[in-house]
Amino acid sequence: MKKKLLCFLGFCLTIMAGCSGADDSSEVLNTFHTITAEEAGQMMKTEKEYVIVDVRTQQEYDEGHIPNAICIPNEEIVEEMPVQLPDLNQMLLVYCRSGRRSKEACEKLSRIGYANVYDFGGILDWKGEIVKEEDYDAIQPVANLVLEINGKIFYPELEDNSSAQAFWEKLTEKPLTVELHDYGNFEKVGDLPWSLPTNDTSITTKPGDIILYQGNQITIYYDENTWDFTKLGEIGNVTKEELLEVLGEGDVTASFWLEWSE
Repeated sequence: MKKKLLCFLGFCLTIMAGCSGADDSSEVLNTFHTITAEEAGQMMKTEKEYVIVDVRTQQEYDEGHIPNAICIPNEEIVEEMPVQLPDLNQMLLVYCRSGRRSKEACEKLSRIGYANVYDFGGILDWKGEIVKEEDYDAIQPVANLVLEINGKIFYPELEDNSSAQAFWEKLTEKPLTVELHDYGNFEKVGDLPWSLPTNDTSITTKPGDIILYQGNQITIYYDENTWDFTKLGEIGNVTKEELLEVLGEGDVTASFWLEWSE
């Protein structure tokens, strides 16, 4: 009887030790900190070296995220260090939508070896600023192509080809002024100070077309002509009569430049 009791006690101690070992392992794996969104906001004000990690999908991130956060979806955090997080000692402030994915992500980041991980739950609890990707786009300066002839301002639309791109790049360096003269009773043509790549195709021009000819001449058409040309762009919603009124008779000066809006 005494031997059976000793065996039973030994079995129980073995089970307890196993359970204790499992708990210890769990504690080792979960070496991240859990804080509130309010506490995270305070840390963002007082700390300097930290990264805000949004572990939602890219689409969720684009629809609205905490300023300066980077998007690393939870599903992409596996066994290797994310390339966006090269420092294992970096302070990481992690969030998702409601808190579930941020917890999973923090567990995985801790297992990888990150030593300074803070889970502050979901953006649903965030009381601070939220920005959208279009908000960033909206504040980026935008350039528009401007053409001036005899004091009249036009805003041509450029074509999507390498010639128009090269023309645009030249204008980023400095504005262009060209002396245009009549040719063929359907266009004004002038020499460019540089050559551009050509993308010639058979074109029947219309009033307002801006054409690159032989790579080093630019023409503004006020009537139809069919030939192999490279189209650079066009002045929209303009008639032959309106163009002739601006272009006038004889030589005329045309100026191209980029106008930046904020």
